[in-house]
Amino acid sequence: GGVTPEAARNSFLLLQRALPVWLLPLHYCEVIHANDLKVCGSHLLNFAVEPVDFEEYLITHPPIIESGPLRDLVEFPPDDIEVLHVPRECRTLGQAVPEEGDNDPHVRDCARSYTEDWAVEPAGYVLQDDLKRRSMSMDDTPRGSWACSIFDLKNSVPDALLPRLLDRAPNEEIDRQNEDSRKAQRHRELFALTLWPAATCQVLVLEVSGEHFKMCFRKHSINWFEIEIEPIFASLALYDVKEKKKISENFFFDLNSEQTKSMLRPHIQSAAISTLARSAIFSITYPSQDVFLVIKLEKVLQQGDIGECAEPYMVFKESDAAKNKEKLEKLRAQSEQFCQRLGRYRMPFAWTAIHLMNIVNSAGSLERDTELEMPLPGRKGSWSERRNSSIVGRRSLERTTSGDESCSLTSFRPATLTVTNFFKQEGDRLSDEDLYKFLADMRRPSSVLEHRVPSAAQLKIDISPAPENPHYCLTPELLQVKPYPDSRVRPTREILEFPAKDIYVPNTTYRNLLYIYPQSLNFANRQGSARNITVKVQFMNGEDPSNAMPVIFGKSSCSEYAKEAYTAVVYHNRSPDFHDEIKIKLPASLTDHHHILFTFYHVSCQQKQNTPLETPVGYTWIPMLQNGRLRTGHFCLPVSLEKPPQSYSVLSPDVPLPGMKWVDNHRGVFNVEVVAVSTIHTQDQYLDKFFALVHALDEHMFPVRIGDMRIMENNLEAELKSSIAALSNSQLEPIVRFLHLLLDKLVLLVVRPPVIAGQIVNLGQASFEVMASIVNRLHKYLDGQDQHGRNSLLSSYIHYVFRLPNMDPNSPSPGPGGLGGSVHYATMARSAVRPASLNLNRSRSLSNSNPDISGTPTSPDDEVRSIIGSKVSAFCWRRQTVPSFDDQLFHEELALQWVVSSGSVREGALQQAWFFFELMVKSIIHHLYFTDRLESPRKNRFPERFMDDITALVSTILVERLNTSLAFFLNDLLCVMDRGFVFCLIKTYWKQLYALQNPTLESLRLDFLRIVCSHEHYVTLNLPCSLLTPPASPSPSVSSSSGFSSHVQDQKIANMFELSVPFREQHYLAGLVLSELAVILDPEAEGSVHWSISVVHNLLSSHDSDPRYADSEVKARVAMLYLPLIGIVMETLPQLYDFTGNAWGRPGGCGVEDHEAEGNSMISQTVAMAIAGTSYKDAGNLLTPLSALLTTRVQKMNDVIRSLLICLLWVLKNADDMVLQKWFTDLSVSQLNRLLDMLYLCVSCFEYKGKKAFERMNSLTFKKSKDMKAKLEEAILGSIGARQEMVRRKRSPSGSAFGSQENLRWRKDMTHWRQNSEKMDKTRAELEHEALIDGNLATEANLIILDTLEIIVQTVSVTESKESILGGVLKVLLHSMACNQSALYLQHCFATQRALVSKFPELLFEEETEQCADLCLRLLRSCSSSIGTIRSHASASLYLLMRQNFEIGNVSNFARVKMQVTMSLSSLVGTSQNFNEEFLRRSLKTILTYAEEDLELRETTFPDQVQDLVFNLHMILSDTVKMKEHQEDPEMLIDLMYRIAKGYQTSPDLRLTWLQNMAGKHSERNNHAEAAQCLVHSAALVAEYLSMLEDRKYLPVGCVTFQNISSNVLEESAVSDDVVSPDEEGICSGKYFTEVGLVGLLEQAASSFSMAGMYEAVNEVYKILIPVHEASRDAKKLATIHGKLQEAFGKIDGKRMFGTYFRVGFYGSKFGDLDEQEFVYKEPAITKLAEISHRLEGFYGERFGEDQVEVIKDSNPVDKCKLDPNKAFIQITYVEPYFDTYEMKDRITYFDKNYNLRRFVYCTPFTLDGRAHGDLHEQFKRKTILTTSHAFPYIKTRINIINKEEIISMPIEVAIEDMQKKTQELAFATHQDPADAKMLQMVLQGSVGTTVNQGPLEVAQVFLSEIPSDPKLYRHHNKLRLCFKDFTKRCEDALRKNKSLIGPDQKEYQRELERNYHRLKEALQPLINRKIPQLYKPILQVNSHRDSFSRMSLRKLDI
Repeated sequence: GGVTPEAARNSFLLLQRALPVWLLPLHYCEVIHANDLKVCGSHLLNFAVEPVDFEEYLITHPPIIESGPLRDLVEFPPDDIEVLHVPRECRTLGQAVPEEGDNDPHVRDCARSYTEDWAVEPAGYVLQDDLKRRSMSMDDTPRGSWACSIFDLKNSVPDALLPRLLDRAPNEEIDRQNEDSRKAQRHRELFALTLWPAATCQVLVLEVSGEHFKMCFRKHSINWFEIEIEPIFASLALYDVKEKKKISENFFFDLNSEQTKSMLRPHIQSAAISTLARSAIFSITYPSQDVFLVIKLEKVLQQGDIGECAEPYMVFKESDAAKNKEKLEKLRAQSEQFCQRLGRYRMPFAWTAIHLMNIVNSAGSLERDTELEMPLPGRKGSWSERRNSSIVGRRSLERTTSGDESCSLTSFRPATLTVTNFFKQEGDRLSDEDLYKFLADMRRPSSVLEHRVPSAAQLKIDISPAPENPHYCLTPELLQVKPYPDSRVRPTREILEFPAKDIYVPNTTYRNLLYIYPQSLNFANRQGSARNITVKVQFMNGEDPSNAMPVIFGKSSCSEYAKEAYTAVVYHNRSPDFHDEIKIKLPASLTDHHHILFTFYHVSCQQKQNTPLETPVGYTWIPMLQNGRLRTGHFCLPVSLEKPPQSYSVLSPDVPLPGMKWVDNHRGVFNVEVVAVSTIHTQDQYLDKFFALVHALDEHMFPVRIGDMRIMENNLEAELKSSIAALSNSQLEPIVRFLHLLLDKLVLLVVRPPVIAGQIVNLGQASFEVMASIVNRLHKYLDGQDQHGRNSLLSSYIHYVFRLPNMDPNSPSPGPGGLGGSVHYATMARSAVRPASLNLNRSRSLSNSNPDISGTPTSPDDEVRSIIGSKVSAFCWRRQTVPSFDDQLFHEELALQWVVSSGSVREGALQQAWFFFELMVKSIIHHLYFTDRLESPRKNRFPERFMDDITALVSTILVERLNTSLAFFLNDLLCVMDRGFVFCLIKTYWKQLYALQNPTLESLRLDFLRIVCSHEHYVTLNLPCSLLTPPASPSPSVSSSSGFSSHVQDQKIANMFELSVPFREQHYLAGLVLSELAVILDPEAEGSVHWSISVVHNLLSSHDSDPRYADSEVKARVAMLYLPLIGIVMETLPQLYDFTGNAWGRPGGCGVEDHEAEGNSMISQTVAMAIAGTSYKDAGNLLTPLSALLTTRVQKMNDVIRSLLICLLWVLKNADDMVLQKWFTDLSVSQLNRLLDMLYLCVSCFEYKGKKAFERMNSLTFKKSKDMKAKLEEAILGSIGARQEMVRRKRSPSGSAFGSQENLRWRKDMTHWRQNSEKMDKTRAELEHEALIDGNLATEANLIILDTLEIIVQTVSVTESKESILGGVLKVLLHSMACNQSALYLQHCFATQRALVSKFPELLFEEETEQCADLCLRLLRSCSSSIGTIRSHASASLYLLMRQNFEIGNVSNFARVKMQVTMSLSSLVGTSQNFNEEFLRRSLKTILTYAEEDLELRETTFPDQVQDLVFNLHMILSDTVKMKEHQEDPEMLIDLMYRIAKGYQTSPDLRLTWLQNMAGKHSERNNHAEAAQCLVHSAALVAEYLSMLEDRKYLPVGCVTFQNISSNVLEESAVSDDVVSPDEEGICSGKYFTEVGLVGLLEQAASSFSMAGMYEAVNEVYKILIPVHEASRDAKKLATIHGKLQEAFGKIDGKRMFGTYFRVGFYGSKFGDLDEQEFVYKEPAITKLAEISHRLEGFYGERFGEDQVEVIKDSNPVDKCKLDPNKAFIQITYVEPYFDTYEMKDRITYFDKNYNLRRFVYCTPFTLDGRAHGDLHEQFKRKTILTTSHAFPYIKTRINIINKEEIISMPIEVAIEDMQKKTQELAFATHQDPADAKMLQMVLQGSVGTTVNQGPLEVAQVFLSEIPSDPKLYRHHNKLRLCFKDFTKRCEDALRKNKSLIGPDQKEYQRELERNYHRLKEALQPLINRKIPQLYKPILQVNSHRDSFSRMSLRKLDI
């Protein structure tokens, strides 16, 4: 016999133990300490530690706590393992069971298998996810209106004041109150708020009939044909043309009226209700395009062939009824006669077919409840609907996949079908072959069927998908399906499907049906009359005619069962085809006497004398059993002419019986097919043989007859083994159908080896081998695997059906237990990926009782045989019979066979190891449960040999394939075996995985871990209540009390937070998980981070929602298992995805990241620049607060990192505060800072994104691509410059307002746990729900961070290093305020911030000054929130901040906070996009109210200072708000910026910022002179403060030094009392307030002046710069400067054009502040009046409406009363610079005359009678001189006019001016160099040309012809006379010059000019020479000594 299995096993195990499994000595692992871990790196974590001996530990450390939630953590619950008796669901009212046949053991087994209850282990702790989520009030501020309302701050209403804010309570009390309010009403479950589901478990569904498509057919009861003359009967069935197969049984129905039915009364007594059905449910497992619905009609047999009988239906119409009344009556009478006589027989009549998939597709594509007309294809004028549906059908055919023509039924909707055409049957074409040909033809467009004459009929059919639970439904066996409320209602029939292809589903209900299909008969060679032939079919259980059994199902309108059935008659046909289906209910137990009898009759249709109605013309039969097996299939039978003799039934008709006469010499003439649909008969020879032998053993009946063999007892063993082996050869389909019974029998043979001939025969090996073979076949050929590769058929067998034989007291038989049924089921202890989060949906719960109550075990074998008590409860039943002595334990036998198997068997078993593992576990559970061994200690439950077998199996398993199977197996073993032993198995396997050093094994490790850790008592398995003591010490004294924190003192706290060896030994599984995470997160590690993180995430998620751990103390214990996670995350912080860098586009304006960019600048330049909307040059180089070591690997996985951070927050939330505090105390400053960095990252990660983000993600359109700040910049700046564009791109790496889309964690398709990405288009409600959950998560996450910050503050407040840490805390706090937060969080956040400031005031005001600025900005932003509570808290915080600053300051003001708040306001208003001034005003009022109510400080200057500040803020607010309004009006915008800058006179940093912003604006508009002025002002401001800081001779003294550049610059003097002193830290600390900054500003100014062409000013700027460079001996710089000066001086003589000036006045209330204001506008050179006029008119026209704006054309003074008050008027006048005569000596050059201009002039001509122009003598002129407030060029392009004076010139003065001007023009043209002949001639022509109207001559004639009467005019007269003298002289010079310039061609022109000149001179001569005597009186007395003088004077007088 060879080696016994036992011996083989032992030798095998010895071999196992000899192999060196692991090379590292174990003691090495134990000496590695926590500190070394840090040094050696994470690779040490790969070394396996020795797990704690779990059972031993529990015995030596009994729990102190008697009961309560903590006590439950110590051990598994006592009811952990149960086996429940689950009643099998039965869908019918009565159970489908055989009516007799109990004597047949096989039938008995089958029946029990289909009815027995399931034995399942119930689900343990299934968690419900009923989260009652709190709704959050998220700050969704609507955008406010920007119109500045005139708002009286004093009369406005403040927000609610916070109670007791001004009381001075001790800090401890404040902290306690804050903590209480923070901890109240918190979400208990953090993971419930996450939007990504952990993978859920997959549930197997036991479908009895595969994946069916079911449809319901209903027939409408209407007249079928237009004439009703006789009853007509129909059958309906489905056919698959491609498979050439009938795919359903027939549904028989008729629509005859009661009156018509009464014709048949003699033949049909009463109709059973089940035969009256008119609706049926069909199932189609394999829908295809080839399925047809075929309807066949029959009528009562009558004389004549089918064509004759059908004729009336084709001729007569209902409409002709009157005409043909007599004929119809006659026909009815005939029919009645035939019914009376031949009512029992039928004849084929007509048929039709419907292409089913066309209907389904058409109905799907049309509207619901479509009416489809179904005529014939190809008929003329036909049926567009039909055409279309054919096309649809064809199209979908083309689309189908190769091979299988699939077809979708998802879109199927109910449809009503009207069938209008039937074909008449042709007697010679009734066979199925013919039918398939017809159907194939029907599918062709040009159908042959056109030629078949249809009969006009109408049948309406409703087709719809079958309802879920139809009422009044009957199964194919006529059992009533639940619900069946009333038996009298017409039922719906379920029609049995004959699937086109095999369906692999195990039998679960009793069914035993037989279908007989007579096909054809050939009586051609039979003598005698046999023409109208019918076949009578009977099912006999004996040979007597009375033995016919009533088991034939009735058709329609007849009795339920009949003893006989007749086929339809084809008239006058000796070789008819048949198309009948006879359905028989087979008896359960068949004997040799059961047979089918066929009797052939000739029916005489005509009634003749002495002729019987039917004449038997032949007989044949089919015995039902052959060698004990059911006979089915095709038969071609001979027909006997005589009645068969006695005992014929046991023989086949093929046997030539002596003395019998046969038709056609015993040839086969009758073709018939017999089909069985049975769950009793396997119809497979191998299965039949196996079951027969097993039953023979059971019954002990020998010899056994199988086929034609007789098997004696002595050769039974060999036969049994060969039959077991032969099972592998049987067909797969029967194996699957009888799978449950087959496996049960194989298990029975293993457990209970049969005794044959007195010997026990061990069939274990044979059974094991064949099981392995069957299981592999199922896997190979069948689909239906879950994701662990487990076949659903097998897993459902294990879960529901398998049980140990005889464990059930209710089953008296020795056979195995029950089988499965159609219920939904999950597999045993499995889930797809164990549902880490919401539900631990384990299908059973395993656990064990208290190990302390140990029995006194004897040897294991004795225990098996004895009984320890018995428990019986409602559902749980325990075994009450002692197993027989020789029963073997299935799991032990299975393990043994597996270990000793080899070769292909071993390979086969290993391939499907999961199956054997799960069988083993279920066997163990049943064994322990039913033998009451669950009470015994785990160490004594199993014999050592079994444990060895298990160890051997685990050690030799091939890793890749069996990883998950083994993991599930070990998971299950933890419930039933010694847990320490299982831990060792885990360790063994773990070592193997690491030893292989294969990178692909990493995912296997994690899979393995995930499954093992999904144990529902995972927490208990980690010994959460234990302390990290050496496992050896049994002393329980360490734990002295049940309190948690008190133990902590006794152990080194660091061990709890590090993956130290004690930690990993004690908390074994948690240690494995965290070590794996730490190893993978190691920077050098290669690995898939997201898998390891998801393991942790899923675990924590499941703890979070587990009701067992709901108690906070318990949760703290659970969190203790994960404390090292904090350290792991801190270690890997630099690699984590940097959420802070992600521009989320938050409505608070600039993010804190920008803010912290520069350490040296208190006012972040970015913020300051953003205020006015200018990008900051260096913005691209911003540092992020966290290390920028972002690997691309991690960056892509922000979702995964988010998931890791959630885990971290969960640990921080649930860990014990004292433990955390103690650990924080031990941390170094750098570690604490790292912890704070981590919290900072968490804040960014869990920022609330808002509904819009979800909607945006949902539609996947990121249209708003620019970030908000950039938008605002663009709005303020107008068009944006290329440089800013570049900076902006650099600054926001993402193109979207919400960061780059690939980084958004809610991209569902990118998260690895999402099974489907197609559900992107969510409903609005879903989106809102998601946003709500996200809001809740954001709040909870930030509150956890806040809790942790509070603990850190408490920890460090007593240490020396607190400053640096507190700064970090503040940074995190401020960052959280900067993110989008809920109102709830902000309240607590502000409370914490107030407490922090009150405890450490010096922190803000001395160390973290930059953070002070930030805090002010955050508080102000919240002050403008739309939510009242946020405003209340923010105002309170801001007020206390001021008060604190006031109290701590040495001086009696709070300059710092004042300045910061002022700056913050600008930043806020300048950058925030949805900021609402209305709300901010309210907060300002609240602050005022606090100041008024603060009694303590009432006597100080504080309240007044607060009031001043608030009013100043209010003013800035109004101006800034207006700025937004005037984005498009460059002058107004600059004015407002100017005003705001003025408001910051006391805040040098901000004023500087605004000046620079203005410079930027001007540069953009090419106003370089103004830009230069802004820079000069900036430099002057800097110089002013620098000179206060240090006295350096070479630096400018202050503004005074800059006077030469511009007289305006003196306004930068620092003179105000409230000016902050520059040496106070943080003031003037920007980079410009340095020597380098000053130099930079001046250099920029010089280059702007240069661009403006004002080279003289360049020189002045460099005069200030040169001493600075000289002082620093910077020769290079000096060389550059002198080079630039040389360049500038070189350009001075070139042509230059400076500005053109216009006076612009605004009139009308529409202008608001501008009404009645007058300005001088400086426009670019050569701007025409029309241009500026067009620009302003266009701009204001667009603003107020074109018809509302008018330009006043003249420049006269405006009388506002005469203007239309509803319009806006603009007066524009060209003005020129005006200089007094004394000024002209200094203003020599063109530059002088265009620089430093304050006075301008314009002239208005008028006459005294009101006209503008008149004759020369009445033409007056008004000269208006305007003085502006500042000199041009200034820092803005329009300056207010502050003074206006008018000078009126009389007509003569006007004439003098005109002449002087003409004279000047002549002089200029004459002396021009180089000479310009054209210009000269033009001027000459205007002076001496004769045609000049009102020319010089006329002027002289008007004013010089007479001496004026008014002496006042004498001087003017004389002046004019002298002007003319000069004029004639200049004309002469000009003529002379012209003569020298002209060529010969112009000589004539010259002569003409000269002639004109002489003419003019002559006319003028008398006028010029007439002097006024009075003007020439001597002035001096005549002196005789000076004759010459007196003579000369007198001579003058005389003249």
